[in-house]
Amino acid sequence: MTDNFSGYTFLITGASRGIGKAIAVRLGEEGANVAVCARSMDENHKLPGTLPETVEAVEAVGGNALAIQLDVRDDEQVNVAIEKCVSHFGGLDGVICNAGALYIAPFSFTPMKRFDLVHQVNVRATYATIQAALPHLHKSDRGRVLVICPPVSMNPKWLAGTTAYTISKYGMSVLVGGLAAELVGDEIGVNGLWPATTIDTAAVRYNEALGGEEMANRSRKPSIVADAALHILSQSSDCTGRFFIDEEALAEAGITDLEQYSVTPGGPLQPDFYV
Repeated sequence: MTDNFSGYTFLITGASRGIGKAIAVRLGEEGANVAVCARSMDENHKLPGTLPETVEAVEAVGGNALAIQLDVRDDEQVNVAIEKCVSHFGGLDGVICNAGALYIAPFSFTPMKRFDLVHQVNVRATYATIQAALPHLHKSDRGRVLVICPPVSMNPKWLAGTTAYTISKYGMSVLVGGLAAELVGDEIGVNGLWPATTIDTAAVRYNEALGGEEMANRSRKPSIVADAALHILSQSSDCTGRFFIDEEALAEAGITDLEQYSVTPGGPLQPDFYV
């Protein structure tokens, strides 16, 4: 295990709020350079959080940050974002694919434009981001890829009513498994990470269909995923092709008291999808 992040550079998608922002700040605390990417450069009146705010938060804890406005569905923008990161920081050591689109509805109520959206943002954009970053990761002595995706299960309870979204998330998981196998021996660790409980993000708190504020209060803070990500990214490249649950990653790191992460200390917790 290696645990010195000073001088290493990571690019994070979906980093204007929630889990992506939390991971950026956590890496910044360890002295890392962080390129934070998202569409929200300016204030969005629907959802809180902007890239400049993430940059400010990273720099406040001692990290270096660069904001890059990015629509991950656009291949040219993805390539430009990678090159901006490399040019600014002098290289790229890790990619955290966190950007995601959420649409949960039964098969008959999922129009093709929504099917396309979750696949463009979840599967295709993850593929494109890693592909653009890979030549630079090969140059690093600590190449890492971390994808926010679940372990694959064909249990029907995870499929009924969520088919389009689940196909897209499992597609990300297949990408992790396949790429990890292809890169064995290349000293690039490729892993997945998923929360055991719902996380208090905008996707939960401002989505009444998912439970809104009530669900958010039964969730954990994004910092639990950030701490789990730090543990995974600190492992040697031999740690690859794994699908971590945040609780399991923290247990490996010796953190078993998880009450600090609860939005409502002592309150009930809502298990996440796929767990």
